[in-house]
Amino acid sequence: MTTPRRIPNVPARPSLDGLEGKWVRRWDDDGTYRFDRTRPREEVYSIDTPPPTVSGSLHVGHVFSFTHTDTVARFQRMRGKAVFYPIGWDDNGLATERRVQNYFGVRCEPSLPYDPDFEPPAKPDADRQVPVSRRNFIELCERLTAIDEKAFEDVWRRVGLSVDWNLLYTTIGDVSRAASQRAFLRNIARGEAYGSEAPTLWDVTFRTAVAQAELEDREHSGAFYKLRFHGEKRPVYIETTRPELLPACVALVAHPDDERYKELFGGTVRTPLFGVEVPVVAHRLAEPDKGTGIAMICTFGDVTDVTWWRELQLPTRAIVGWDGRLLTTPPEGVPAHPYDELAGKTIFSARKRIAELLAESGDLDGEPRTITRPVKFYEKGSKPLEIVTTRQWYIRNGGRDLPLRDRLLARGRHLTWHPPYMRARYENWVEGLNSDWLISRQRFFGVPIPVWYRLDASGEPLYEDPITPPEESLPVDPSTDVPPGFTEDQRGKPDGFLGETDIMDTWATSSLTPQIVGGWERDEDLFTRVFPYDLRPQAHDIIRTWLFSTIVRAHLEHDSLPWTNAALSGWILDPDRKKMSKSKGNVVTPMDLLEQYGSDAIRYWAASGRPGTDTAFDTGQIKVGRRLAIKILNASKFVLGLGEVEQGTQATEPLDLSMLAALARVVDESTEAFEAYDYARALERTERFFWEFCDDYLELVKTRAYGEGSEAQSARIALRTALSTLLRLFAPFLPFATEEVWSWWQDGSIHLAPWPTRDELPPSGDPSVLSITAEALRQIRKAKSEAKASMRADVTHAAVRGPETDRVARADLTAAGRIADLTLEDTPGDLAVEVVLA
Repeated sequence: MTTPRRIPNVPARPSLDGLEGKWVRRWDDDGTYRFDRTRPREEVYSIDTPPPTVSGSLHVGHVFSFTHTDTVARFQRMRGKAVFYPIGWDDNGLATERRVQNYFGVRCEPSLPYDPDFEPPAKPDADRQVPVSRRNFIELCERLTAIDEKAFEDVWRRVGLSVDWNLLYTTIGDVSRAASQRAFLRNIARGEAYGSEAPTLWDVTFRTAVAQAELEDREHSGAFYKLRFHGEKRPVYIETTRPELLPACVALVAHPDDERYKELFGGTVRTPLFGVEVPVVAHRLAEPDKGTGIAMICTFGDVTDVTWWRELQLPTRAIVGWDGRLLTTPPEGVPAHPYDELAGKTIFSARKRIAELLAESGDLDGEPRTITRPVKFYEKGSKPLEIVTTRQWYIRNGGRDLPLRDRLLARGRHLTWHPPYMRARYENWVEGLNSDWLISRQRFFGVPIPVWYRLDASGEPLYEDPITPPEESLPVDPSTDVPPGFTEDQRGKPDGFLGETDIMDTWATSSLTPQIVGGWERDEDLFTRVFPYDLRPQAHDIIRTWLFSTIVRAHLEHDSLPWTNAALSGWILDPDRKKMSKSKGNVVTPMDLLEQYGSDAIRYWAASGRPGTDTAFDTGQIKVGRRLAIKILNASKFVLGLGEVEQGTQATEPLDLSMLAALARVVDESTEAFEAYDYARALERTERFFWEFCDDYLELVKTRAYGEGSEAQSARIALRTALSTLLRLFAPFLPFATEEVWSWWQDGSIHLAPWPTRDELPPSGDPSVLSITAEALRQIRKAKSEAKASMRADVTHAAVRGPETDRVARADLTAAGRIADLTLEDTPGDLAVEVVLA
């Protein structure tokens, strides 16, 4: 059994106030959570920590999920592992750019020259943003992220995350950029990355391409317009929600078995207003029961248009520009009039005008029919996506390669999921992929795509043969750096070169967090000690993005999984059971809560949420956590104030051995729960025993513990043994209160103390002794309460009847109940107590 190493030094009035500042400084000064990189791989537990997006402030959902990981890290550290627990900031990408635009009142204009003396407006105006050069814009991004990152660090330190701050990284730092570019160059060399000009989902507000993983369907109001196409023998009517795309029409399509249109297959019709001759074709994706059963194929209205265009080898008539407006000139073969009525208009305005023109020509049949339907949006966007033809970079991910898809599905089956049912979400995503991973973005603050293109004699880029830098030169920025064999004065000139201006999608960097922080190709000794990692913790909604993309990169680069376990957290819901998100304006920021209730209370609420389960934000639960932390301080003060324990003392009394035997069960159950990543179960079981310990055992034993002799010594050693064990069981959840109490009577940090095992506790002891005696005491208290008597009221006589009453700890029950005469009768049925008050 654990015994005190020194005489307790207990404060007169223990308090939670100020514990966070005190212990955060001490842990930092002592290097309590510093990773020991001398330990072999089998003694290391490595965590691939999520880098939160630095775009404003953290919210309570971040604290919720990060606390889950921290409890696991603390458990593994107490189990003797060297815990590799880094922290990072995801500071590049669209979210940061938007925040910089609004915060400083600027917008990036790459054509502008760099101004080394530029300062943003003193009073930013979001509606009249000042144009700045790309370099000036990136400098402002770096300035604001530095401020935000400091605020993030303050929150995480206050929460008590046991990360190693020496392992801090950022996704825009030199290390991250070099790793991201290195992996991409190797993808190119192996044929896994490629550039291609193709129809691309496009957000007109942000003016960037969007990947499949970033899409979401939203209900969107619209209308069906019934249009008349002109055939040789009869008119053909189609219904569409996109009449403004009529100039982009390249064919009509119906199902090959649709008898209504079989006679038209192989022939042509003319488009209304424009009179362009387009073929009528058959394709299995046409839906006979939708609208009139025949549809127009436009380049491009939706992803089905892309499929038809590709498989039927149709021409391209693009009319939508990057800004979401119709191009100023019509496609080849489309007459200038009435296209000039639409040129330069937004999608909405063009739709309105073409409907008027169709009505005037008699080609609009009836009034538009109002509908609501799911439409694809960029997850951060506010307007429906368009499809435009652009040149982009892709990484193969199984979307068009079935053997690769099967291998990635197999990776998912070899990963241990917590909870297990989350694997189905991974498999559903992989099986539903219909394209490769589009990684290029037309933005500014991110990791540059590290390629240049030769220009031919006429100044046109030769995209088929990109120039790549040597790995030792990374990171590079092709917009300012020069490729091997060229000079700066050849930039943009015939027979010279052109630098790629696109950056990588933020997931293309975040998907390499194991490599970035683990020292891949930079510190191979470290990398072999941590990779593959033991744990990837994350939210379940980014299985399709972060988890899957990380598996793709590890599979392609290392032919392995990046980790062996994935632990998924649920969402935080507001009181109306809606997901908390900044876009909905229903988030709660954590710092005020941490200051009001204390970090241990917030951690208690967070750790009560089961793995993978959405949890409602509940201040009531937080208050319970604060009461628990206070009770730990006060109960510990009581136990340590009972008097000293003689060296070599053992628990001998039946009640003491019973309590310790019950505690041994809790140790086993909590350990098993943590090993299964069920931190909530470990907390629940420990907390339940603690309250029973305080309410029952302490009350039963305190009279004896204050006494003299071997019986008192038995009580004191049992109490201190239980206290040591319970503090360590609580330590992953309530690190501040437990560290404070530990410091009163033990040397070193509790967070480096060994996790308790049943071997520390006496091998003998009957748990029923405590449970039966405690039930008898509860009934005695109940009788006093019903008689409106004090709990200190004397009892003239008490008779305890029921099975196994011979296990009642008679002396302790007599003292706790203040009983003058106690009889025990072994009878069948439930335990019952008859009480006669003095």
